[in-house]
Amino acid sequence: MAAPQPSTDPIRPTAERRVALVTGAARGIGAAIATELHRLGLRVALLDRDDTGARALAKALDPDGDSAMAVRADVGDPEETENAVRAVSSAWHSPDVLVNNAARTAPGSVWDVELDEWDALMATNLRSVLVLTRLCAPPMRERGWGRVVNLASLAGQQGGLVAGPHYAAAKAGVLVLTKIFAQELAPHGVTVNAVAPAAVRTPVMDELPAEALRRAADRIPVGRFGRPDEVAALVGHLAGDDSGYITGATLDVNGGSFMR
Repeated sequence: MAAPQPSTDPIRPTAERRVALVTGAARGIGAAIATELHRLGLRVALLDRDDTGARALAKALDPDGDSAMAVRADVGDPEETENAVRAVSSAWHSPDVLVNNAARTAPGSVWDVELDEWDALMATNLRSVLVLTRLCAPPMRERGWGRVVNLASLAGQQGGLVAGPHYAAAKAGVLVLTKIFAQELAPHGVTVNAVAPAAVRTPVMDELPAEALRRAADRIPVGRFGRPDEVAALVGHLAGDDSGYITGATLDVNGGSFMR
């Protein structure tokens, strides 16, 4: 078999297109990330519980289905998650890029959170990062190249009150898992990084009062909320070849809300 020819595409150095798996990809930041990675030339698998939304975006990205596919799974369920990764690997090949974006919030006081709710949110927001990385990283390690990007949060750095204590604790755990996996995989050409957004304008905010949104935006040094495409652009860079010397890092996208 002839050796693959090099490409001028900075994110696709071989004749075979790289594969990205993005969780929580049906809307918001996840959808923006999936769109950006597809724009950069990757095949993109959109994993989400919202099968209708994921399929609609996949069709919008590629009506023929050659470079975008939807995969339904609840990342809080390890069996569903494993089946989803297997489906992507069967259709194309095991992911070269994994973006752990899926998460949910549940506001509440640290004194009042029910333990079942705590466990369910941890399964979605933190355990899924462990499960998916352990599924996807070994083939990356064998190939000698891979990128894992975990979506953390300002809440995981400062302790968020709005999104709930279990959300903040899970996102803090994501930061630690990022470092642990980065240390394990660094010698094998696989980088693992976290991106920590603050307030980003997504459809969820449409349900909030306009005045409350204005006051919240005024407290951000740059004077506005972030955009999903701004987060996606950073993830796109971390998914490429030029980011090979960045690993174990947490990159902030917060408009100056947390400076360090």
